[in-house]
Amino acid sequence: MCSSELLKIDLKDLKEGLTALEYSLGDAWFESLDEDEIKRGNIRVRINVRRTENYFELDFHTEGSVVIPCDLCLDDMEQPIETDDRLVVKFGEEYSEDDDLITVDEREGSLDVAWFIYEFIALNIPAKHVHTPGKCNAAMIKVLEEHSATRSSGEDEETAVDPRWNGLEKLKTIIKD
Repeated sequence: MCSSELLKIDLKDLKEGLTALEYSLGDAWFESLDEDEIKRGNIRVRINVRRTENYFELDFHTEGSVVIPCDLCLDDMEQPIETDDRLVVKFGEEYSEDDDLITVDEREGSLDVAWFIYEFIALNIPAKHVHTPGKCNAAMIKVLEEHSATRSSGEDEETAVDPRWNGLEKLKTIIKD
């Protein structure tokens, strides 16, 4: 199921104490989100919801893997994911999100955690994601090397001096003498 309904937690129906929820999210769920970075994956999410008189603590444990493009060769690569995250939720007059607290409209009484789970996963992906050495697309690496060699085959960096600096070079030699 990739419906957002799957990940809506009806907070009003939860009894005080601990409630454990588990979800398996696959390719269909990632595709339903229509996001660019992660299009596929296989993720298991365990949510422990602790309800007290005034608020809810949601502890998420997310693990599995997602498929993302390699920054170097652009081929798909599998990125392992394992993260633990927490949300604190309370009832209020209208929905709002703060850094530490989510307020859910008391009349509605439910919280859709789909986007939070996606953000937890996306924040767990390293800024630079590349295949392990030797696993990148060999044809793409060859093209990259050819273009890199073409770019650096011009003038040597040390011999190419901006002529505006010549005056300063003369000044340096005068000062040394």
